[in-house]
Amino acid sequence: MAKAKTTAFFCGECGFESAKWMGQCPACKAWNTFIEEPTVKKEGPAAAAAKIRPPVKAVPAKLEEITAEEKDRTSTGYAELDRVLGGGVVAGSLVLVGGDPGIGKSTLLLQVCRNLAASGSKVLYISGEESLKQIKLRAGRIGAITGELLFLCETSLDSIQETILETKPDVVIIDSIQTMYREEVASAPGSVSQVRESTNLLMQIAKGVGVTVFIVGHVTKEGVVAGPRVLEHMVDTVLYFEGDRHASYRILRGVKNRFGSTNEIGVFEMREQGLVEVENPSEFMLDGRPEGASGAVVACAMEGTRPILLEVQALVTQSNLGIPRRTAAGTDANRVNLLMAVLEKRCRYEMGRYDAYVNIAGGMRMNEPALDLAIVMALVSSLKDRPVDEKTIVFGEVGLSGEVRAVSMADQRVREAVKLGFECCILPQICLEKMNQAAFAGKIRLIGVRNVREAIVALQQGPENCSEVKS
Repeated sequence: MAKAKTTAFFCGECGFESAKWMGQCPACKAWNTFIEEPTVKKEGPAAAAAKIRPPVKAVPAKLEEITAEEKDRTSTGYAELDRVLGGGVVAGSLVLVGGDPGIGKSTLLLQVCRNLAASGSKVLYISGEESLKQIKLRAGRIGAITGELLFLCETSLDSIQETILETKPDVVIIDSIQTMYREEVASAPGSVSQVRESTNLLMQIAKGVGVTVFIVGHVTKEGVVAGPRVLEHMVDTVLYFEGDRHASYRILRGVKNRFGSTNEIGVFEMREQGLVEVENPSEFMLDGRPEGASGAVVACAMEGTRPILLEVQALVTQSNLGIPRRTAAGTDANRVNLLMAVLEKRCRYEMGRYDAYVNIAGGMRMNEPALDLAIVMALVSSLKDRPVDEKTIVFGEVGLSGEVRAVSMADQRVREAVKLGFECCILPQICLEKMNQAAFAGKIRLIGVRNVREAIVALQQGPENCSEVKS
């Protein structure tokens, strides 16, 4: 009699299970991602779920019978985090927080635990990577902790499940999911099977008991959460903590959110006492701008409903190579090549003889089309070695014909520029026609441009002649 097979092959990208190894995953079409792992289980998932779910039969309900109000959300004590979550923490939700090592994921969640405990919530912080002494040393840096905040060092999810059912906390932190394991799954912690089954159990706990669960997830070298891609499909919210670990600022970005928008971001600054909110990211990003330097232009990008002013820098130099070098940091390099081709074709600038380097100051990464006109102006400013006035802001999308196309939320962008003291704004003509120009009368001079040539003329004449170059 043939022996039962106790191993299977799992796709590292999507978690697809196969009885044999395959070069390409039939589900996600990824190549060489199958990993062989044991599949022996002592207890099925149905038996584990029966321990968590209440013994009450579920009854179908009409939409008008369901009550869901904004007061069901709990504030984390950080307006930036609440904005990304959609207004606060929802009871019974499962939130995945990912980011590079040392970026500040554990510090942020520990500070959130402190705020929730101080507001009256019962919080359970479970760490599988640090000892209690290490957590206490880190907690002493962020300030005094009051309220009902419990700590547990454990990696067995069976023991964690019993602890949650006994203590009945309002919020649970799991740091991290790669260190957790289930005894029913005969594979090493951090494997595809363990991560998938562990997340499934935590999801059942969150939905069955009504506990909010935050999961910390490690990321791979590609920048995605380690483990199967199905992990991100199982949770309610996916947050990524981004930023250069050598810089002081951090950006919290929502990739998936069943309870709010995914376009919002939160900005934090890492200090000695922990993470601190940055209420005005535009002022923070423009701090330390050079004076009278060519190739530097201020642009406005939108992250959700929030306008952020950024400094776009460009350096154009004579090339000594057969193929000129093109380098872009913080934006798409292919987009920069496209814009340089537009300058060469439509404006007769011989950009093919020059090396070009484009940078978004501060380490920010932005790919919004509204930065196109600012990149073009920075390239021309560096090529002509003519500085752009420090009180001028530029935004607009550039097409292949050299036309300047409209962008969304032009009013909010101009309003943010006025708030920071800018005196001149170069924007698409179609946006200028649709705006309420009377609201900005006497506050900022507006220049509407239809193509790149008009924008270059406005740049060369300077902000003092704004009224003369209006289209």
